[in-house]
Amino acid sequence: MNNRQKTPHGASTASPEEVARFAAMADEWWDDTGKFKPLHKLNPVRIAFIRDMLAAHYDRDITAALPLHGLALLDVGCGGGLISEPLCRLGADVTAIDAGQEAIDVATNHAAQSGLNIAFRHDTPESLADEGLQFDVLVSLEVVEHVADLNAFLGALASLTKPGGVIILATLNRTLKSLALAKIGAEYILRWVPRGTHDWRKFVKPSELTKGLEPLGVHLHSMQGIGFDPLHDNWFASEKLDVNYLASFTKD
Repeated sequence: MNNRQKTPHGASTASPEEVARFAAMADEWWDDTGKFKPLHKLNPVRIAFIRDMLAAHYDRDITAALPLHGLALLDVGCGGGLISEPLCRLGADVTAIDAGQEAIDVATNHAAQSGLNIAFRHDTPESLADEGLQFDVLVSLEVVEHVADLNAFLGALASLTKPGGVIILATLNRTLKSLALAKIGAEYILRWVPRGTHDWRKFVKPSELTKGLEPLGVHLHSMQGIGFDPLHDNWFASEKLDVNYLASFTKD
């Protein structure tokens, strides 16, 4: 087997430094007590937001066994597949891409072991946009704060979204509170994630997402913050957007 990393086709907003950083941790994607523990903890809140936004937009019953059945969904920056798998289980027809071959290998193997049919690709959104592909739903969680060119990345997401489709993003707000909690606290005090995982200067304000997508005919629908309860070690939906937040957009 050739272990040399394949270069994704087409132009790319992927940061080589960020890809290398996550490649070094790829074997730990599904260890819910390891370096990706915060993402495992965040997943119930993230999945509930995605399910509820899509159910409302596409008039689906969230109590149904497969509320996302028939929706073509692209998970951009899928990592080891932590979001791809539960969305597949909710019925979505999932394609998932990542700029790191190591992450795709982990995701492909884990999904196969779980009996899930997910189309994983080592690729970039720019490349898929060049192919003319479009999806009902674009999901990209905890990715925009790692890309090399935010506006170019948002442009690719918009191109990949069908008219009337939905884009759902999750990221970190660039505030003093997020500097204290998500950067200094999470990396240096609590050691939830490895040091250097985030660059606070690349955290993205909600207004920056809106300004990047509005000219592309993609409009904000809803935003929700995510709070943390240290007493019970769990995350919960919140009205406060000053640290972690989720955003749902619709395309004209």
